[in-house]
Amino acid sequence: MNAITETKFNFPKQKSFYKGKVRDVYNIDDKMLVMIVSDRISAFDVVLPKGIPYKGQVLNQIAAKFLKATEDIVPNWVIAVPDPMVTVGHFCEPFKVEMVIRGYLSGHAWREYKAGKRTVCGVSMPDGMQENDKFPEPLLTPTTKASVGHDEDISKEEILKQGIVSKEDYENLEKYTRAIFQRGTEIAASMGLILVDTKYEFGKKEGKIFLIDEIHTPDSSRYFYKEGYESRQQKGEAQKQLSKEFVREWLMENGFQGKDGQQVPEMTDEICSSISERYIELFENIVGEKFVKADVSNVLSRVENNINSYLSK
Repeated sequence: MNAITETKFNFPKQKSFYKGKVRDVYNIDDKMLVMIVSDRISAFDVVLPKGIPYKGQVLNQIAAKFLKATEDIVPNWVIAVPDPMVTVGHFCEPFKVEMVIRGYLSGHAWREYKAGKRTVCGVSMPDGMQENDKFPEPLLTPTTKASVGHDEDISKEEILKQGIVSKEDYENLEKYTRAIFQRGTEIAASMGLILVDTKYEFGKKEGKIFLIDEIHTPDSSRYFYKEGYESRQQKGEAQKQLSKEFVREWLMENGFQGKDGQQVPEMTDEICSSISERYIELFENIVGEKFVKADVSNVLSRVENNINSYLSK
């Protein structure tokens, strides 16, 4: 299957290479980053053994669209998108926190709530809520950015106390996070969707804050379908989701939650194709456009050639 799970390129003026769970990032002369969104897929902080065709293209193109749609709120790192799977952007020093914002009681926040906790990251959650209820106000629940292993919940007070981010910068990150989430919520609503929760990453270049990485993709965000949301809540039914939650559910049904000693279930071609189709469906629902599959007959060469053409300009 024509999926990119690994890149080993060598570009002119390349200084370093970073391999994330999903992204391969090349540092060009400490001036630009070339980010290739691979077809790797991760769940429970584990990279699964097979790639998903078109997944990288889906994520890169959703992120490009939403970064463009929010650039009036905060400058972002994007300079160009020379290939459907590639973004070239400014080299920024990333803040060591991820800004997680939650409009609804879902996912990690719900698991904490169900366990009897009424605060997450130092922020209070009201009593008497049920799973997927809307919060009166979106909650900001930052995490520390772990280079390996799991990201950890942290409170604003702890971030400032430990000096991870300065008070002035952190207040700007909060302001930007709320404004981008509001914009994302409005765009989602126009597509018949609810933006449930998401995370943003920021960096600094020459003293200026930039929004970096990707935003509002199904890997970093959870969406519900707006139609039927209220009636499902009233009946206590599960919400219809647009996120990679379906991958986690498939893994859990097959006995895998990323714990020691557990085996990733076999990823057959059929499973990989069905996940690919779901990602394409996510793209079309979130962006509201037909997904145009890029040529993957020789996907590694295509990506390398497009990047080299851009860098040689």
